[in-house]
Amino acid sequence: MSRICMHGYVSGRVQGVSFRQHTQSQAERLDLDGWVRNLADGRVEVLFEGEEDAVRELATWLEQGPDAAKVAGVELETQPLQGIAGFIVRG
Repeated sequence: MSRICMHGYVSGRVQGVSFRQHTQSQAERLDLDGWVRNLADGRVEVLFEGEEDAVRELATWLEQGPDAAKVAGVELETQPLQGIAGFIVRG
């Protein structure tokens, strides 16, 4: 399997619903590396990399998010691998 990296934005009701923490939990479960953070405009920004199947699984999960979220859209693009270790929630 090959490793890939994706970066993008999730919009909708995605702040104040533990979206970042749930994303981190999902990423760690899938053994992905990267980060997630809130943006001032109400979106969540995310970058994650790992085995292609796991990356695609997290990308699919982002379309729903945690139960309290209401995802309106997900925009993701493939990026060059970043070489990040671990998955963190950024401020």
